[in-house]
Amino acid sequence: MASAGAAYALAALWAVPAWAEPLSEPEKDRLSHLVTQDCGSCHGLRLTGGLGGPITAQALDGHTVEGLTSLILDGIPGTAMPPWRPLLSEAEAAWIAAYLLEVSE
Repeated sequence: MASAGAAYALAALWAVPAWAEPLSEPEKDRLSHLVTQDCGSCHGLRLTGGLGGPITAQALDGHTVEGLTSLILDGIPGTAMPPWRPLLSEAEAAWIAAYLLEVSE
């Protein structure tokens, strides 16, 4: 049985918040590629850690889509985690957050 966080993450992949435009399949493909290439360059291609920490089920346990979206958009000051807000919309960052919670399960 999926955890409540995982169920929410899956729902977030398909539900579109009122403030967001729906993402097309090509946009979702582009974002999953971004996770592999750009996030993977610091977090490891398997997302098990590197310069950045791991993005695994254990590392993400207890995180929410909203919390991860903020981390993605605003970065973590004093660390190598940059803010992606100049490059990603809130909808794109929320999709990535939900995607990470889903694939890390």
